Amino acid sequence: MSLSELECQITPDQAEPLEDALFELGAVSVELFDAADEPLFEPPPGTHPLWSAIRLKAVFADSTQADLAAAALERQSSPPETIQVHAIEDQDWVRAGLDGLHAIHCGGPLWIVPSWEEEPETDDGVFVHLDPGLAFGTGNHPTTAMCLHSLALHPPRNQRVLDYGCGSGILAIAALKLGAREALGIDIDAQATQATRDNANANDIPTTALEVGLTDHPIPDADFDLVLANILAKPLIELAPLLARAARPGARILLAGLLERQADEVMAAYADAFDIGVENTREGWALLGGRRKEPRTTR
Repeated sequence: MSLSELECQITPDQAEPLEDALFELGAVSVELFDAADEPLFEPPPGTHPLWSAIRLKAVFADSTQADLAAAALERQSSPPETIQVHAIEDQDWVRAGLDGLHAIHCGGPLWIVPSWEEEPETDDGVFVHLDPGLAFGTGNHPTTAMCLHSLALHPPRNQRVLDYGCGSGILAIAALKLGAREALGIDIDAQATQATRDNANANDIPTTALEVGLTDHPIPDADFDLVLANILAKPLIELAPLLARAARPGARILLAGLLERQADEVMAAYADAFDIGVENTREGWALLGGRRKEPRTTR
């Protein structure tokens, strides 16, 4: 897979609509950077200020997607400045993922350990062996780290787990290593489902314990004690009815992949079915946690 990066300069009022538009156009990641060496001091509570000049970088799975996205941005009534597209070499991408990747302590007994490192010496360690690859999820990103931390503090012992948007399978595998009975991993990308199977095999997870499928895979109603989804705000909102149906009454839900400023909108989509709130925040990202309400009865 040959990755491409779209880069442009934008204003603060363009940031949110362009982020949403680029994800709609197929971006796998969008990041904002200070374009004028402008410091941001501690903001007032509840505010999320941006720099006056912003450099936006969006990564796409191939050059065609990036070129189409650039053309779409240029057709906007107020297009960004200096839109550029360039290739990201596969070898450089993998090396970047490896740089600085060491064993990660997620909290409690849980560790993520790359294959080239020895397991840390600890009496009660639970180790997930995972190498960086093309599927999202090595434990380094704040969204994944917050999910792993929550799993470590509240182990899903003897529970049935749904990991929607499983990526590398890191959350489902961690849940099983922490005592979950069974897990179902779902992803839109066949490459991700294969990565989940490969990583499960590397961690000696029995095939009977972890089922993996694409988004057309059947998801039983009211069948899961824990529902995990670490994706993006918009698909989280769209998936609210499906994830609510999948959760048993009293089931726990963890939602990640959303920015702090998107938390209220995502919580509103789940409020009818879950008692839900912000469980954690890191580096501008939010983790939502909640419990499935008892179904309403009609007389």
